[in-house]
Amino acid sequence: MLEKLNVFLQRYIAILTPLSLVIGVLFENILHHLLFLVVWIFAFMTFAGSLRMKFKDLNVFIKHPILILTSIAFLHILMPIWTYFLSSLLIDDHLLIIGFVLSVAVPTGVTSIIWITVCKGNIPLGLSIVLIDTLLAPIIMPVLLFAVSGEKVQLQLSSLMTSLIFMIVLPTLVGIGVNELSKGKIPHKIAGKLAPFSKLALFAVIMINSSTIAPYLKELNMELLFVIMLVLLIAICGYIFTLLIGRYFLSDSAQMIAFVYTGGMRNISLGVVIATTYFPPKVAMPVVFGMLFQQVLASVVSKAFTFIKTT
Repeated sequence: MLEKLNVFLQRYIAILTPLSLVIGVLFENILHHLLFLVVWIFAFMTFAGSLRMKFKDLNVFIKHPILILTSIAFLHILMPIWTYFLSSLLIDDHLLIIGFVLSVAVPTGVTSIIWITVCKGNIPLGLSIVLIDTLLAPIIMPVLLFAVSGEKVQLQLSSLMTSLIFMIVLPTLVGIGVNELSKGKIPHKIAGKLAPFSKLALFAVIMINSSTIAPYLKELNMELLFVIMLVLLIAICGYIFTLLIGRYFLSDSAQMIAFVYTGGMRNISLGVVIATTYFPPKVAMPVVFGMLFQQVLASVVSKAFTFIKTT
């Protein structure tokens, strides 16, 4: 039963994600009272996603230090700078600019491993990038957000770092610890059962957080449409840049696949939590819309890899 539910949720995630956003907007009066649950729900998602990780995944860094450092530099230097430049050039709204930068400042997504597996990429390399980037998030994200926020928005750095540690670092370490201490037995038993609940938790996070930005979403106007299109453009740029870098600097196709997906995907649900917790509601708009395109673009890129392999 749970396996069938997980397959269903995975198959229709591209539809269920925007549907969750719509439900959150429609039932804002009810769902915004559940905001206190989001941090706990996200901690559960992180724990479930890290159950199959091991501390030895860090050993891959010894084999591919330059590639992993390049990946992290792309995630947290190149893309934030490009996003800040693009959004500042096209939008005259400081809160939206913060939101755009936040959408690319978050760590790479754990779901990138699914697509790396599907496309026969280097899974250990992908896991290593995800793990290292996740553990560095409490240091990297506050610095980036403080730099882009400026004096116009007061950012509680210590509180933000504490939240990041609680939501992603501690659950990740606990998940890895459970895997290591049980020698993989507990994850083998429960990881599959937790998978559908993790996806349902993701939809719950989207619904609850989208309720906080409902006033901005209820009226479809040109600004809203422009924000959505710019979110899509930035997401596409992430994949194009990583594809170009991987195509011309990586001879190993499995490494290129890992580099592209870890560089193109983001832990956007974390960004939504941070945006709605530490910033005015409008900051969350670009972050929330990023969820609409992530899985669709990942699927398109998988087709691109098929084309590249045949040329």
